Amino acid sequence: MRILFLVSGGAWSASARAFLVAAKGLSQRGHDIVIACESDCPVHVHAQTTELPIVPLRTRASGTAAGWHLRDTIRERAVDVVFVHTDAEQYVAGSAVRFARGAACVIRRIPPFAVATRSRRGTFASRLAPTALLFTTDADREGGADQGGTIPTAVAPLAVDLALHDSIVPAERAMLGATANARVVVCIQDGRHPQRVLSAIRSLSMLASRHPELHLVVLGTGDLDELRMHGAALGISAMITYLGIRDDELSIIRAADVGWIAGEGDAAAFAALDCMAFGVPIVAERTPLTEHYVADGSAGILLASDDATETAASVAAFLAKRELSAQMGQAGRVRLQREFSFDAMIAGFEAAMRATASAARR
Repeated sequence: MRILFLVSGGAWSASARAFLVAAKGLSQRGHDIVIACESDCPVHVHAQTTELPIVPLRTRASGTAAGWHLRDTIRERAVDVVFVHTDAEQYVAGSAVRFARGAACVIRRIPPFAVATRSRRGTFASRLAPTALLFTTDADREGGADQGGTIPTAVAPLAVDLALHDSIVPAERAMLGATANARVVVCIQDGRHPQRVLSAIRSLSMLASRHPELHLVVLGTGDLDELRMHGAALGISAMITYLGIRDDELSIIRAADVGWIAGEGDAAAFAALDCMAFGVPIVAERTPLTEHYVADGSAGILLASDDATETAASVAAFLAKRELSAQMGQAGRVRLQREFSFDAMIAGFEAAMRATASAARR
């Protein structure tokens, strides 16, 4: 099939990564893929690594203008399906299909454990082109069934390509600001839950005297200045490195001894999958999402409370059993291969496309 992935906004995100992973996998199965994103933005830089065709979008263009711009691409490539994430992208895609007078369908992907809602704009966009929802888990589909409309919803689990991860070289400890014998904890955040990162910092401060070898690396988007001030107030600035968003995030996670998840949605899901792919044991607050991806006591530990003292006690017990934590990391990789396969993700996207196209014809 001929597929267009629409990624607007320009900022690199885990949801944008999900589309690029899917685009590459579908291309490997023989589908004709094109990616639409703003030119010279972080998404465009990452999209170039896929070696797939890219359609540049105008920066800060209105939805109607962007839809008109995509019209020619849909016509020339005879696009069958357009994948989007947001209401705004759905409106752009629906407008482009209507302007092109094409037969393309729109599929809106819902990140894991995100609420599937439909705004007035989304409702109007669904009238411009046949539209379906693509969920990430069966639980998400059951919870959002009433938002599916006339076209059946589908499920495509999120996954990573193990072949890519196995080729990643771990980052040097010196680059992470850690000593050669340090025990590195990489905290992966998305900026939405800074209190989860603060929980990791407070736990580190309580463990510092008994575990001086610990070094925390904060990775991902968010307000780093606030986190720095918090670390400084606790007197552990030397034990923390704040990296923010990095193109080499996979090499940093591979270098970790422990992965600490401090996000939600696609960001948290990818953090769990990346850690499992590298055999890194996981620490995370217990939520429906982390319960879905992380087997508590097998691939890592899930913290039942956000109380700093209880969290520190749980983490201390976990860190004390080095052999067990290494076994947890290996168990996580086995779980990834068994329950979150890359082939299953791509097959889910293909099933959604077939079902949507069939329903639209009817």
